[in-house]
Amino acid sequence: MKMERVRLIDSLRGLSLFGILLANMLIFQYGMWGKDEISYFSLSDLDTGAYKFIKIVVEGSFMPIFTFLFGYSLIKLVESLRKKEVKARWHLVRRFILLIIFGTLHGTYLWEGDILAFYGFMGFFLFLFINRKKKTLIIWGIILLLLTSAMGYGVVEETNEEVKELSSYIVKTNDVYTNGNYTEIMDHRNNESPLFFDDEFFLLFVMILAPFMTAPLFLFGMAAAKGKLFTRPSLEQKWYKIGVVLLPIGLALKASSILLHENDWSAILLNVGAQFLSLGYISLFALLFVSYSNSNVFHGFESVGKLSLTNYIMQSVICTTIFYGYCLGLFGNLGMLNSIILGLVIFVLQCVCSSLYLKKFQRGPLEVILRMGTNFSWNGAVKKRKKRSKKSKKIEMENTLV
Repeated sequence: MKMERVRLIDSLRGLSLFGILLANMLIFQYGMWGKDEISYFSLSDLDTGAYKFIKIVVEGSFMPIFTFLFGYSLIKLVESLRKKEVKARWHLVRRFILLIIFGTLHGTYLWEGDILAFYGFMGFFLFLFINRKKKTLIIWGIILLLLTSAMGYGVVEETNEEVKELSSYIVKTNDVYTNGNYTEIMDHRNNESPLFFDDEFFLLFVMILAPFMTAPLFLFGMAAAKGKLFTRPSLEQKWYKIGVVLLPIGLALKASSILLHENDWSAILLNVGAQFLSLGYISLFALLFVSYSNSNVFHGFESVGKLSLTNYIMQSVICTTIFYGYCLGLFGNLGMLNSIILGLVIFVLQCVCSSLYLKKFQRGPLEVILRMGTNFSWNGAVKKRKKRSKKSKKIEMENTLV
């Protein structure tokens, strides 16, 4: 039973990395800001269709799956540590700090689309909810989803200065990322940005709002772990079938937001639709897992998921090598449809390589480092206490405060 649960969670994590890769192809090829200003790039009708497909079906709906699984795994880690009578708080603190370090290095020296640092900071925010009951987590998740979605009501008009600055930035990014060397690209990534992103008040607002905007899926994942969801897939099919209903709803909401002219409701429809679609994808994947868990496809997803940290970083290494000027320099020139095909090829290769790697090793190189730092031991193992004492009782009391 335990093995089945682990396989499903790892497979879901692999699925999320596949979707994240396809969505990130927009950033790898057009830049963080250029991906939403696609008119600066001359796309064919076929590429325009592929672009809209990624925006509706993929972008913003696979990262929340990874977010959901982060919350799920957080609770499982805490439960495991508490059973071993160790201080869960300090294990988590070390883990979150390591994620921040990994993310900072990744974002500074390789690629601007990093999420690891944010997940590390978000972990500290989630300390507030670790000991909450399942029902409480669900209620808070729904409240935050509604509140943050409502905040998206209305259309923010850009000033002429902002439009001009953004246009200039995208043009320069296109030139630097296509023709620049490693140093020039890194300098542009770390030291230049659109005018409004240099606004201290804007950055402060984003930093304060970001945890609340992303919290719902973290909390739903934590609630799922406390409710033992995914531990018995064959007996949970009725819940998966209910969740699948969110698929068409999420697609309809996102499509209406992206395809129709921008209006006051666009941001709300996009946010709610993306969250619904994420939950729908999770449900559909889990439902298919019940019948096809032993297929090569699911084994591939599982293998990638077990090495999620290493594979996530490798996606950046591979794609920056292909698109940036210090190697092949295909930035903005590959085409949207071709980039989707490239994403499929990269992920298949990751499935094959991960499967072969796991035949000899239990964990990926970055997973080993993360485990060593989390457990503060050279072999990565949790240091168990030999016997129960007053200290263990004290630890239990401390754990209740985590």
